[in-house]
Amino acid sequence: MLNVLIRQVHYWASAVVAVPALVLIASGLLLQCKKHWTFVQPAEQRGTGTEPAVDFPVLLAGVRSLPEFAASTWADVHRIDVRPARALAKVALTSGHEIQIDLGTGRVLQAAPRRSDLIEAIHDGSFFGGDWTKLGVFLPTGIVLLMLWATGMWLWWIKLAAKQRGRRRATFARAGAGREPERASVPGGR
Repeated sequence: MLNVLIRQVHYWASAVVAVPALVLIASGLLLQCKKHWTFVQPAEQRGTGTEPAVDFPVLLAGVRSLPEFAASTWADVHRIDVRPARALAKVALTSGHEIQIDLGTGRVLQAAPRRSDLIEAIHDGSFFGGDWTKLGVFLPTGIVLLMLWATGMWLWWIKLAAKQRGRRRATFARAGAGREPERASVPGGR
């Protein structure tokens, strides 16, 4: 009875979350590759120096030096990611682009689209409708995926256990079939 219930839960739950699970899986795979695929996130450059020598106004000046991005104020900057070990500041713009600036000289090292933030918003569901889809669709999908994993492991285990029982029965049957049947002794017989 329990195994039938688990099969039904596994069957119907997988149908209910099929589309959001596909989005979760596909975007998760892209995010796994973000440091290795420049389509998702630009490769990190290396700046000069061992300590940051430029300040925020120099970073904004670097952003302004690229008119094709139309970013001229701090309102156009989404965040700044400072990597002192690489002497690099990554300025993420609200337009979805990333400008990497040398912390030693203030020179622009690279400007490229940064798609990882968009993919993260797709992955967590906030892209589709904010917190409503993030918490109301994608969080339950993650919980159902965990449940599918658990029920799938249970179904795998009971199948494996059934095979093991079948092998043991077959081994005992072969062992019993190979013995000579014992003869009953009949008085006065041969």
